[in-house]
Amino acid sequence: MSPVVIIGTGLAGYNLAREFRKLDADTPLLLITADDGRSYSKPMLSTGFAKHKDADGLCMAEPGAMAEQLKAEIRTHTRISGIDPGHKRLWIGEEAVCYRDLVLAWGAQTVQVPLEGDGADRVFPINDLEDYARFRAAAAGKQRVLILGAGLIGCEFANDMSLGGFQVDVVAPCEQVMPTLLHPAAAAAVQAGLQGLGVRFHLGPVLTRLAQADEGLEAHLSDGSVIACDLVVSAIGLRPRTDLAAAAGLQTNRGVVVDRHLRTSHGNIFALGDCAEVEGINLLYVMPLMACARALAQTLAGNPTQVSYGPMPITVKTPACPLVVSPPPLGQDGNWQVEGQGSDLKVLCHGADGQLLGYALTGSAVMEKLALNRQLPALMA
Repeated sequence: MSPVVIIGTGLAGYNLAREFRKLDADTPLLLITADDGRSYSKPMLSTGFAKHKDADGLCMAEPGAMAEQLKAEIRTHTRISGIDPGHKRLWIGEEAVCYRDLVLAWGAQTVQVPLEGDGADRVFPINDLEDYARFRAAAAGKQRVLILGAGLIGCEFANDMSLGGFQVDVVAPCEQVMPTLLHPAAAAAVQAGLQGLGVRFHLGPVLTRLAQADEGLEAHLSDGSVIACDLVVSAIGLRPRTDLAAAAGLQTNRGVVVDRHLRTSHGNIFALGDCAEVEGINLLYVMPLMACARALAQTLAGNPTQVSYGPMPITVKTPACPLVVSPPPLGQDGNWQVEGQGSDLKVLCHGADGQLLGYALTGSAVMEKLALNRQLPALMA
């Protein structure tokens, strides 16, 4: 019997495998990953310095233990070279691997920044456990970190590394932190909280050149200013991995296009997690991923199940200013109102009919999230 094959052993791949095994203990299961296959929670990558945890400390299980737990074969450090949907097989170099069903759970890749200067090799994206291990090694004995990007991940790393004892500068070509996620009032509260830890923000310019200097690095910004640092963390965003899917003839847009059953444009291939675009929605967060894993496990076990998205609030790990945000659904504009003061803000978005569409809660106002969640519409009922 050909196995169910899952490409990727991040939260999406492993959680799907767990959910599937609850329903089907016998179908052969093969997981293939380009990394070392250790089980870990990706959101914890931006809390490691404050908790004094290296990569081994964030690892929850080795691949051998996961293989035993899931009654599965796990192939690590293995890259897929092609997918042949018509013959239900994929290629690893010259080796053909047949599948009953194939699941793409290979996530998203970091956006690369073109940089001038001889210090470009000191720029570290942190998108998985191996990236984190490389950065931890490079950061040993260093004090000054420059973070590129003031989005959710950039702000989480700024908070974490400040608590870990680093001097932190954040550079981003925007007017506020988390510009695509937050109302300006909430953004100002979060920025003030991080500045209270000593984080310095340089919002507006971009990094144009990174040069080695006697004492580390010199980061040259587009406004002419120069920041001395030892390391650079790139947190400017993620792009769903779609290249192999597109090459195989699967429909792609921002992500790999799937329906509510998480089926791609080819019947025996599915996708979930950061690489998937479900009915036009691509959410790079844990809650939707878990909903998809539960639904897809049912489908793979012979019980076709559509995924539903209820309200999907995002808890941002910025303890300097706690933050929970639930953006309004795409295409739904409303009126925003700001209540509270200082770092304790309740920022609400209501539609013309008075329906609560979204919110941002900062500081002590995060305590109201459960009550507000009950008023929110489902993202995908």
